[in-house]
Amino acid sequence: MVHITIVEDETHFVGQLRDFLTRYQKERGVKLKTDWFSDGEAVVENYPSSTDILLMDIQLPYLDGMTSAELIRGKDPEVIIIFITNMTQYAIKGYTVGAMDYLVKPLSYFALSQRLDKAIAKMQKRERKYLVVASAGQARKLDVSQICYIESSGHNLTFQMVDTSFSVPGTMTQMERELAGNSFYRCNKGCLVNLEHVDGIQDNCALVGNVHLPISRGKKAGMMAALTDYVNGVMP
Repeated sequence: MVHITIVEDETHFVGQLRDFLTRYQKERGVKLKTDWFSDGEAVVENYPSSTDILLMDIQLPYLDGMTSAELIRGKDPEVIIIFITNMTQYAIKGYTVGAMDYLVKPLSYFALSQRLDKAIAKMQKRERKYLVVASAGQARKLDVSQICYIESSGHNLTFQMVDTSFSVPGTMTQMERELAGNSFYRCNKGCLVNLEHVDGIQDNCALVGNVHLPISRGKKAGMMAALTDYVNGVMP
């Protein structure tokens, strides 16, 4: 779901925006949630923290859109800001608060849909999943996409990352459970491999760079299917 917060004081324009968003949702198959504020002061005081995209009019009562965006940016450095205005010279100043783009009134559906496509693609690109493991008595936060594979030895797990490796206490069963829903497949009893880093399958082994990870006989068909699904975008 994509959460869009609209800040606009002209009610007829808000109605048009909502119609456009309903159309966009149907055409793109993207589920949208919307909030609406009619002035800058109200959105700053009651800013929905789950907002993904902020559609912000620049000319607003009580507190202008540029000032409002600057205050919101202090609360939420990740929100994607798209200014709406009928005066482009003001919109250009939006880059000082990290605005992604701007829309000029009167608004067209095509212009809005193009900006939303760009914003959602940006959101998807920066999405990261993390795993926290205990290492040397401290919590270590790992970017899941940077894990190439995990091997077990006794009561320890060795994480082979893109740029380093390290071992921590743990079991493969526990790790498989924690990484469920991500692009990992248990190719043998003691190895959990990230399909993102598998270059291919050769001689009953998964190829990860220069490393050949053995695939158990009973896992080969499942491994092939999982890798095919991953490449076709079926898996996460």
